[in-house]
Amino acid sequence: MGAASAILFGGLDAADFTETLRYPMGKFIYGTPSVTIEFDDRVLAHVKVVISTKLRRGESFLFNWEPAEESDASLCSVWLHPAIPIQFEFFGNREPRINRAWLEDLIRTANSNSGLRVTPEPDEPKE
Repeated sequence: MGAASAILFGGLDAADFTETLRYPMGKFIYGTPSVTIEFDDRVLAHVKVVISTKLRRGESFLFNWEPAEESDASLCSVWLHPAIPIQFEFFGNREPRINRAWLEDLIRTANSNSGLRVTPEPDEPKE
């Protein structure tokens, strides 16, 4: 890819740029000083519902995620508490459709002793 193409795609090659468009990356920003974690918008939309629900109820809990491949860590965690600032930033301009089956899986993990952990998205039940 030429230099002009790299500028056009923000330094990404065409395949990576296309993948970014397919799975826009949003940000979960937590605490002061803040921790910023990138998730694709679809995952972030589901995590937002679970976290917002638990914090609205005044519940504190662990949120676990697998870090980016370039990290030496195998698992990262933060303790979520209603008094600590939280922010969700979405890359795309459309809100992803919520998969009820996935939401239920995520809620189940959030209510466990080990805390919220992003699980693979299951197929939605046929109606």
